[in-house]
Amino acid sequence: MYYFYSLLIGALISAMVVFNGWLSGHCGVYLSTVIIHVVGLALITLLMIFKHGNPFLKMQKWYLYIGGAIGVLTIVFNNLAFGSISVSAILALGLFGQSITSLIIDQYGLMGMPRYPFSKRKIIGLVILACGIISMLDKFKIMALILSLLSGVTVVLSRTVSAKLASYTNVITSTFYNYLVGLAVSLAAFFLLGGNENASIYLPKLSNAYIYFGGVLGVYVVLLSNIVVEKISSYYLTLLLFMGQVFSGVLIDSLISGGFSTQNLVGGLFAATGLYTNLLLDRKAKSI
Repeated sequence: MYYFYSLLIGALISAMVVFNGWLSGHCGVYLSTVIIHVVGLALITLLMIFKHGNPFLKMQKWYLYIGGAIGVLTIVFNNLAFGSISVSAILALGLFGQSITSLIIDQYGLMGMPRYPFSKRKIIGLVILACGIISMLDKFKIMALILSLLSGVTVVLSRTVSAKLASYTNVITSTFYNYLVGLAVSLAAFFLLGGNENASIYLPKLSNAYIYFGGVLGVYVVLLSNIVVEKISSYYLTLLLFMGQVFSGVLIDSLISGGFSTQNLVGGLFAATGLYTNLLLDRKAKSI
């Protein structure tokens, strides 16, 4: 079940990247980040009211609340890279950043996460995975590549911190703080860096209200991530997320561009093969 949730999260992330990218093109990177958090905070607040929750009942250590601040960086990095390289390339490079960060967290059990020490047998799966990532890079715009790579690092850090807060509270409370803190940081970034953006954004007509849907998807991404992060290895979670992202990303790219990307599909198949290889080797090692 947790593997299925991970694949679903990946598909939601792909769609979220596109909606957020459209919003960014409409009103700018920093203002769009503010709007995304306003939409997300409104939704999670409604869910909390429905569940009769109280996020201020008992406060935890301060660093458990910075997941939302780190998440702002993910949105900004993705929005800046969107349009310069394909959605699938953004996801592929994000996967590389996520994979390295996840392996480090698994190896040392950072931030109180369960330890999953690295074993040499995982190298085979990593090589296969690397082939998939390389096959999906269509444009070599250095800044977009770096931003996409960094977005992968921030994804893992944000979801790990948020999941840790959820373990002390609950998934709804953790998601609430993710968006509350994220909104505060995104507002500060907008006032400091977004002076040239259109602050007089108008409410869209019903026909194009979908442009704000990324904030809604983001809430469910955070909620589901808070559930699965401590249940499986961070590295395997990263690969499962990527599989969900890349196959849905291939579909999204074909819908947006009107064509089908065999290159990206091959990259996804490499990633799936790498994951399956590592899972088989792990099971074989446990049976010995």
